[in-house]
Amino acid sequence: MKVDYIEETSVRKALTFEIEPEVLEKEVEARARQYARKVKIPGFRPGKIPPDVIRQRFRHQVLEDAAEAIVNRVVFEELEGRGLKPLTRPQVTDLKVEENRPLTFRAVFETLPLVEVPDFRGLPVKARQPSVSEEDLDRDLERLREEAARYDPVEGRPAQEGDFLVLDVSWVPGESNEAEAGIPGGATKRPLAQHDDNVLVELGSDDNHPDLNATLAGMTVGETKSVRLVYPADHRSEALAGKTVDYTVTLKAIKQKVVPAADDEFAKDLDFDSLTALREGRRQRLLAAAERQADREVKNAILEELVRRASFEVPDALVERHMSARAESAARGLAFQGIDPARAGLDWRRYREAQRADSLKAAKADILLDEIARREGIEVREAEVEAEVARYAEGLKKSKEAIRGQMEKEGTLTGLRARIREEKTLDLLKANARLDFE
Repeated sequence: MKVDYIEETSVRKALTFEIEPEVLEKEVEARARQYARKVKIPGFRPGKIPPDVIRQRFRHQVLEDAAEAIVNRVVFEELEGRGLKPLTRPQVTDLKVEENRPLTFRAVFETLPLVEVPDFRGLPVKARQPSVSEEDLDRDLERLREEAARYDPVEGRPAQEGDFLVLDVSWVPGESNEAEAGIPGGATKRPLAQHDDNVLVELGSDDNHPDLNATLAGMTVGETKSVRLVYPADHRSEALAGKTVDYTVTLKAIKQKVVPAADDEFAKDLDFDSLTALREGRRQRLLAAAERQADREVKNAILEELVRRASFEVPDALVERHMSARAESAARGLAFQGIDPARAGLDWRRYREAQRADSLKAAKADILLDEIARREGIEVREAEVEAEVARYAEGLKKSKEAIRGQMEKEGTLTGLRARIREEKTLDLLKANARLDFE
């Protein structure tokens, strides 16, 4: 066997193989015997078919199977023997397989680059001192009051501005969308309506389409109305921007929102002795969140500066991985909002490609953090993993054992360890940076 190793770039490598005809012939014989035991051919007893008959009847398949077995074996052995660690499965190209001829092919793959880490000690980074203002605290308490609001029924009058309406809603694309939805013949075949029950809508809200507010005003319980809404191209929802949608709404109930007063009774409902105690408790909670946010901002700034200073090639495989993750995250976000990603009107291929620049930076940051952790001997102790699992369990109100078992079953413990190692590396970078507080 003849093998040549080629470094096409600092991350892209190739192995070229030339396998002797005798090796291929031996593998073909082995595959033909396997076929002889499995296949059925009229006129032959099962398991008694001569290999020559198999090679004649199934020549192409036998050759393909033999070549695949050889390629998988020799590529793995060569990578193992040379200590090469591809980031993804090598891509086999230029495969030539013929009987009585050498088997030749190329195995192309990517590896991590040799990294020269910029000096991260004394790195100047702007930072801010976390704080909580009275205005921040007032907004937080207002949010708590809104969350504690009750909705009292309103009877004996039609809907008016400020009411909260309980609606059953169904909708289909309007005529202007039918070509886009792939409906032949225009309105002769409309898509099936989608439906949602018990939707709570504030009449008069700026978040509503103006035509929807106009339609809902004056409705009475049990009444049904239809309205066509044309959304502007710059609408905040990408799924609705530039779309026309026909809605049918049925009013089921009119409610009035009652927000509790900010007083000691409200505080006691939240397990605080007084409004003063509630404000202080919320202040500490907001301050902890502000500290976490400031910490994340500093670490991101450090990492961004390191990425800017570092100069090395990033494997496409890592960039593609980040691009896919970002697109999948966006799709999950839409699904969480109840929007079918496939019907969101987004060009997902274009969206994914738009993530390339940021994905390149993220992949570069991953490589830098991993290399710094390796050089600095940063490791993750089992106690740290257990503490993080316990934190997850507390947040989900489940036992630590149940969460650990679930993570082991799903294979996410490895990812957890990687995140802990990354965070410890970022802590090291922050500890060695020169923070310039604004």
